[in-house]
Amino acid sequence: MFRYNLSTVFLLLAAFLVQQFVPALTGLSHSRILIVHLVFLCAAVTVATPTMLLLAFIAGCLWDAHCSMAPITADPEVYTQPVESLRFGYSILLFAAMGFLMQGLNPLFRQGKWQFSALLTGVAIFLYLTAEFILISFVRGDFTVTRSIIRLLSYTSLLTMLFSPIIFWLLYRIAKIFEYSLYPEANRPKRR
Repeated sequence: MFRYNLSTVFLLLAAFLVQQFVPALTGLSHSRILIVHLVFLCAAVTVATPTMLLLAFIAGCLWDAHCSMAPITADPEVYTQPVESLRFGYSILLFAAMGFLMQGLNPLFRQGKWQFSALLTGVAIFLYLTAEFILISFVRGDFTVTRSIIRLLSYTSLLTMLFSPIIFWLLYRIAKIFEYSLYPEANRPKRR
């Protein structure tokens, strides 16, 4: 179990590397495939709560470092006005909330019904992006919802959800290598 949990941490770190090379899809309202979020969500349903919280902490810290630190290191002569953005650490809470949402489907996943978890990844990413949009709007003091924002959130969630079977397959292969059972209840005999 320890080796599988450690492999999910390394898979999450690898997702950060891959995320750097995933472009925005200009034809679909500049939506993106959020590989980091997808790997976190798929791994969150396969591990215990303490490991999920560790993954949420790692993902949140690195995501904030990736997204929030750019205005701090920017040239002060070019950027004279400070950018109103969220502070470092907010993503940890959002990742943890998404992880607990995924953990709610853990009993179904343990029975081998991974399809529900795959659908929930799209819902969880949509909720994550919506919560992030609301927080940013609150900090900036301007709450304007347009069709382009709704399309961006929807397309990003849908595109990311479409790749969840690949991540679940990858996690299944890793679990098989480390002899970790993702579906312990699927092989149990049914009671009469």
